[in-house]
Amino acid sequence: MPPILFTLLFAATPPPGVVIDHHPAHTRQYIGSPSIAILPDGSYAASHDFFGVGSTQSTSAVSRVFRSTDRGLTWAKTAEFNDQFWSNLFVHRGALYLMGTTYEYGRIVIRKSLDGGRTWSPPSLLHPATGYHTAPVPIIEHRGRLWRAMEFHPEGKWGGFEAFVLSAPVKADLMDPESWQLSTSLAYPADKAGMGSTWLEGNVVVDRQGRLLDILRVHNVEKAAIVSVKGPLLQFDRLIDFPGGAKKFTIRWDKKSKRYWTLSNPARPEFPQSAKDPASVRNTLVLMFSPDLQAWTIHRTILSHPDPVRHAFQYVDWQFDGEDLVVASRTAFDDDEGGAHRAHDANFMTFHRVDKFRRNSNP
Repeated sequence: MPPILFTLLFAATPPPGVVIDHHPAHTRQYIGSPSIAILPDGSYAASHDFFGVGSTQSTSAVSRVFRSTDRGLTWAKTAEFNDQFWSNLFVHRGALYLMGTTYEYGRIVIRKSLDGGRTWSPPSLLHPATGYHTAPVPIIEHRGRLWRAMEFHPEGKWGGFEAFVLSAPVKADLMDPESWQLSTSLAYPADKAGMGSTWLEGNVVVDRQGRLLDILRVHNVEKAAIVSVKGPLLQFDRLIDFPGGAKKFTIRWDKKSKRYWTLSNPARPEFPQSAKDPASVRNTLVLMFSPDLQAWTIHRTILSHPDPVRHAFQYVDWQFDGEDLVVASRTAFDDDEGGAHRAHDANFMTFHRVDKFRRNSNP
């Protein structure tokens, strides 16, 4: 059989959704921190960074930005720069921003684009210290300020994250370090919680009573931690049952359904890893809702693959788009070069649309 026919017959099945970017595993640079935003003109912007031993994640991390003008059917890369890691895109007062750290446990950094992600300002460093950690998590407006969660990571081995929030007035210059205030930081109260070893990748959210909360992933149990934000102080509230709570998730409030929604990776019991290491099981993506941020219901399965070892749909960021959700995923899947080494080390960023996400979710 001619070589070209052999290649066609045995080509890998592409991942579900639309491929925004692909980076093969042999580069030892893996796709991380997917983020997505809807621009004022209705186009989409998406971003990701590179991590892994072949990357510059520990010195001057690299991020890429993409743009779609056809509702996610096709994507074009518009920017690539250093000193941007663990970042989220967000739109504020008509401008597009990208906010994260300069590298793994680096400084807090923000950039601004006035043309939908085609060109970007130089980075603005918001605090002189290093040691910061985050992910593509929500930025919300509450009582005249923008709020975002982050963590501080003390020197040493992984773990021991200290939760905090930062905020700025909604009319302030977000590129000015003087605009931002940092709260005190709070270590994980393992002695009180009784399970899990640390928390990370928190979501700032306002509850039904108007209280500002930080809801965090807990390692390594399927729980989420709720922290109250009271001015400059954070106070641990409780742990709640949360399918997929051992992995990064994003929570947003939906005015139409009057519910909170998230996409998460529950560790399904049929996989042996689920009991001993639920944080590693990321091969199923589900849509969940809650009326009160306490009790969560799995609404439907969005994506799934039978193998949890080398396949994952993880760290998803998403936005409401009318009756739909638009989603960017850090995806580990098969490709023509051997696929992902393991589920954690994604070789794709993919785009997905969840049609009519509220359907059949009425009480």
